[in-house]
This record gives sequence, C-alpha cells and structure tokens, in this order.
Amino acid sequence: MDQSVYWNLELNIKPEKKEDLQALVTDMAARTQADEPGALNYEWQVNDDMTECHIFERYADSGALMTHLGNFQEHFAGRFFDILEIKRWTVYGNPTDQVKETLGGMGAQFLGRVGGFSR
Repeated sequence: MDQSVYWNLELNIKPEKKEDLQALVTDMAARTQADEPGALNYEWQVNDDMTECHIFERYADSGALMTHLGNFQEHFAGRFFDILEIKRWTVYGNPTDQVKETLGGMGAQFLGRVGGFSR
C-alpha cells in the first residue's frame, strides 16, 4: 500500500511581509532538499498580487513528514508565521495517528482516498 502523505496548504501573505517571502522560500526549499530525502515534492505558488500562497508537499511516508515538521519547528516556524497566515490546510494519503494528531492540532483537515491511482 502507498504510504505517502501529501498536503495543500493555502496561506495569506501578510501585506507588509511580501518582500520577505522569497528569501523564506529559498531557505526552506534548500534545507528541505538537502536534508530530507523523504520529501518528494516541495512546491510553492503565489498569485499575481502576492496576497495568497499555496504550498504542495508530498512525503514518502509519515516518518519523512515528521522529520520535516521537526526541521520546520527548529529552523523556520518563527519566520514562516511572521510572513504567512494559514487559510486552509488539507492533508491526503495515509498519515499515521501521530501525524493526524500533530497536524490536526494545527488546524489541518484530513481527506481519505476513495479511489483513483498514483504512478
């Protein structure tokens, strides 16, 4: 069974922090790519007026996701929440109870697979 866990995180960019976003993205992506082999996708998108940001992340399994959360807490949480506000967070795949408890406490919603496939 596929053990991957992935999410779409929708965020508002604080108006006074628009200029700070690119440096945050660059730093977070570089660290994630270098230190987290279980991070399979790590993609940030913004709208034209830099008011909204979406982040798509996919992890090989819940262990890889928890590694990412640990690194996030240690290195980036303060900067991240200084620049961005969570609007909606939807988690997909096969998260463990630990992931559900951790992310659920942060406001994430979980949707279970009812069909389809991944390649």
